[in-house]
Amino acid sequence: MSKAYKARRTALYVPASNSRALEKARTLDADVVILDLEDAVAAEDKVRARATAAAILKDFAPREAVVRVNSAPTPWHDEDMAAMAEAMPAAILLAKISGPEDIAAARAKCGEVSLWAMIETPRAVFNALAIADAGVDCLMFGVNDLVSAMFGRHRPDRANIHAAMSQTVLAARAADITALDGVHNALDDMTGFAKSCAEARDFGFDGKSVIHPSQIGPAKTAFSPSLDEIAYARRVLAAFAAQPGASVVTLDRRMLEALDAASARRTLARAGL
Repeated sequence: MSKAYKARRTALYVPASNSRALEKARTLDADVVILDLEDAVAAEDKVRARATAAAILKDFAPREAVVRVNSAPTPWHDEDMAAMAEAMPAAILLAKISGPEDIAAARAKCGEVSLWAMIETPRAVFNALAIADAGVDCLMFGVNDLVSAMFGRHRPDRANIHAAMSQTVLAARAADITALDGVHNALDDMTGFAKSCAEARDFGFDGKSVIHPSQIGPAKTAFSPSLDEIAYARRVLAAFAAQPGASVVTLDRRMLEALDAASARRTLARAGL
């Protein structure tokens, strides 16, 4: 990524209607806190949740406080957007979108607030690049809604959504923005969660959506470079530094190209170095 790296290894969803969960979230070490006005909030609590989210955004600094608003066809969407345009969260997360026209419509309502987009509908998957190019800063993969829209079933190996995962990551990379993987629903399955994180990292996602405090630590570890990876990245850059102007160098009997140097710099950026 050519933009300055911003750690988004963990994005914790918190219902903006749940005062106890909000209080707990203030103490947690997630990189991003997503105050949810959508799926996690009952209809009768929508207005109260909106007011709460707008009032407490600064409580989560220096973490990014993002607000997921209700989708455009719902009766709460316009007021959610108006409230957040005034409150100025780190970003507004748009749910159940279909294409770049939804981004344009949202931009007209929120001014300069950063926009993130859920990729959780079949049309959004096929339009992922157009959505990424429409001026959003992050694509968030939405597992549950997408599987439902596919008339599918959840699989432990997620084989049925691998194509959509790849589409999301490729769109994010083409647009030079962040890509975050979807949630792991089984809270008592930490082995499965670890596998899900490792898989997402292998696909190229920058981080993971989480729904419980117990998932934050493992996800941060999974999406952070290991000490061995950091050490190797430094050796790669040292090898290139020792041969200024060289397009190819050798390290440990392996030929390295410019892309290896770029990967090494990316590793150190992820480590905050």
